[in-house]
Amino acid sequence: MTSEQHRWPCAQCGADLRFSPGAATLKCDHCGHEQALPEKPPARITALRELDLNTALADGLAPADMEEVRVTPCPSCGAQVEFRGATHASECPFCASPVAIGTGTERLIKPQAVLPFAITERQGREAMVTWLGSLWFAPNGLVEYARKGRALSGLYVPYWTFDAATRSRYAGARGEYYYETRTVSVQVNGRSETRQEQVRKTRWYPAAGWVSRRFDDVLVLASQSLPRRYTDALAPWDLGDLRPYSPDFLAGFTAEGYTVGLPDGRDIAHEVMAQQIAQDVRRDIGGDEQRIDRIDTAHSDETFKHILLPIWMAAYRYNGKSYRFVINGQTGKVQGERPWSVWKIAFAVLVAALLAGAAFYLSEMR
Repeated sequence: MTSEQHRWPCAQCGADLRFSPGAATLKCDHCGHEQALPEKPPARITALRELDLNTALADGLAPADMEEVRVTPCPSCGAQVEFRGATHASECPFCASPVAIGTGTERLIKPQAVLPFAITERQGREAMVTWLGSLWFAPNGLVEYARKGRALSGLYVPYWTFDAATRSRYAGARGEYYYETRTVSVQVNGRSETRQEQVRKTRWYPAAGWVSRRFDDVLVLASQSLPRRYTDALAPWDLGDLRPYSPDFLAGFTAEGYTVGLPDGRDIAHEVMAQQIAQDVRRDIGGDEQRIDRIDTAHSDETFKHILLPIWMAAYRYNGKSYRFVINGQTGKVQGERPWSVWKIAFAVLVAALLAGAAFYLSEMR
């Protein structure tokens, strides 16, 4: 299997086209001409084909479910940058280092679906500037720099989604509160007095049973280039807007190849499922408190999808420090590294000290 070459030339001037977020068209940044996608995508889909997890883990997927892609690791940060079309050199969207394509290809699981960009670069920048401006003690200079700085990078980030049916057997204990009355001694106006008070105690009873749950589209980041705490905070994603994968959605954008393999992705998904199962067990045990000693879970009917989700990225260097921000390309939700202004913090501390001193002075004058 050879690597597919995709090009999107403008019918009017021949320059490269770019997918236009929110419009479902291809637009030429050079002359402004717009073209419809070669195949008009459905407005919304209700189901996508899932792949059998055990078959994939045994390297048994059909050739149609695999693809050869030109993926080159960034020499600085290690991100897997995909090259599509006639592009032979690019800039790493994570650290802005130059990346040139190598001579080889890599056989990867083909994406089943893509969530197209819904907000434009301008809208993403406005969302980021608004978010920065809402942060207490953020440097004003950084906010202004972000407003006028370099364009955001549009990136399709790889994710896995996992489905599974689970049945879990548990053992633990149910705690129920009861109260006892006891006599205590207290000091009142220098004299010792006895009083009665209610003391809460817990009576424990053995508990065991079964819980079942069907998991659908447990989302796992398949990239190691972005901090998971940032990408997790970009949720929720409306996966109902997923489209069957077409390279046309990637025109003018960068895509990252997955660096979290399917086995590791499955293990992360099982950890996410285990947290929900533990909550189910606590509800099943009931009572006022619960103690879980053991949960044994069997997973069945496990399937998965490889999907691409849209993220606008910005990386700025300000006053000798690097700041990185990510924006949900569907909703505009922003997350990133928290900037602090030393001068604003010092001023706030000074004001607080002055107020405290004034309050103390007024109390002494009374």
